[in-house]
Amino acid sequence: MDIASLYDQKRIEPGAAADYLSDDQNLILGMSVAMPPALIKGVASALQQGQLNKLNLYYMHGSQVLCDNLLTPELADKVCPRPLFMSGHDREALKRLKQHSLLEFVPSTFHQVGRLLTETIEPHCFMVTVSPMDKHGYFSLGTNADYGASVIRKAKRVIVEVNENMPRTFGECSVHISEVDAIVENTTPLIEIPAGASSRTDGLIAEQIVSRIQDGDTLQMGVGGVPNSVLSYLTHHKNLGLHSELFSPAMVELIKAGVINGKLKNWMQHKHVFTLALGDKAMYDFMDDNPSIVGYPASWVNNPNIILKNRNMVSVNAAIEVDLTGQINAEQLAGHPFSGTGGQLDFVRGAYASNGGRSFIALHSTAKKGSLSRIVPQLQGGAVTDTRMDTQFVVTEYGCVDLKGLSLPQRAKALIGIAHPDFRDDLTMKARALGLL
Repeated sequence: MDIASLYDQKRIEPGAAADYLSDDQNLILGMSVAMPPALIKGVASALQQGQLNKLNLYYMHGSQVLCDNLLTPELADKVCPRPLFMSGHDREALKRLKQHSLLEFVPSTFHQVGRLLTETIEPHCFMVTVSPMDKHGYFSLGTNADYGASVIRKAKRVIVEVNENMPRTFGECSVHISEVDAIVENTTPLIEIPAGASSRTDGLIAEQIVSRIQDGDTLQMGVGGVPNSVLSYLTHHKNLGLHSELFSPAMVELIKAGVINGKLKNWMQHKHVFTLALGDKAMYDFMDDNPSIVGYPASWVNNPNIILKNRNMVSVNAAIEVDLTGQINAEQLAGHPFSGTGGQLDFVRGAYASNGGRSFIALHSTAKKGSLSRIVPQLQGGAVTDTRMDTQFVVTEYGCVDLKGLSLPQRAKALIGIAHPDFRDDLTMKARALGLL
């Protein structure tokens, strides 16, 4: 059978997706931009009509469509959501339902997610958005290699939602029609996350990090105002490389300007390596059919043993709070999951292990309009994203300290020194009470 005929044979309506599922099975959805809206609505309709009675739902970074259709009060007894990383939409769904037990958060470093979703958790069905099929019969995972590139090879059933707006990307993003059980067509705008304006505080923090980035370094940048500010300040640097969990719009400008060119990378030279992309239409258009931008699964991109292969690897990530021993919480707020473990620890370890590498954790010194210190005596709630043994540079608007090799008293003094001045006396008193000073 030729490729075109096979395509037609596998094409279904979104409502028919439920035919590939049974009660109590594990449904895995593509992450963020790759979440398939038509298929999500089709599954929700089947649950509402009683065609399905119970599903376990695994995903990362839920979309608005997911939360409006599957994370609803009406389906609370039929859908058991188990996110491995929560988005703002997930948090809003949690507020609407007013029951924190609704979402069963699954902790995991990003580079292990593909393994969890194919070995520990049985992948009964995987649904994901892909680019249109090419003349050779290949779709592309586009913006999201992440765990998709791992799960799509192991899931018992694979249903793809073809969207003309999904860019065609290279690396390990290709999926042949023979690997797909069913196809749904749905052209709709991709999720866009415009880059927010960076604050003056973001800029003060970014300046300290930029002063420690050298020509020829390879970068990983996380999400938020500080990483965006760092990238905006790098326009006069030369021959930077990219090996990053996230591909973002600010990186596009540096690639166009020739600042990021990968020329001096000793691993994947000249290639801009990512595992997920989240940005705007202009970024997606830039990625489309661009052979320099290559997506690989997080099990590879985020593996510390791969990250360290690039000399002078620089990792920049954000945190919610840091305690006086150097433990980092980047995932929990007020005792509840806020985001997720993600790939921060992967890059903290991989960057430091690389020859000449540096790892930065950035945070504003205060929260809640200056009423709360984000440098704290002890982390609350038990969420430790990065251990004190792993943390290297910690940066606030008041300074940058390297914790490697420092004793506990030295760490406490150093971190108090970059806390907001209004909280330093209290932190000193509490450090003494804890036996740190």
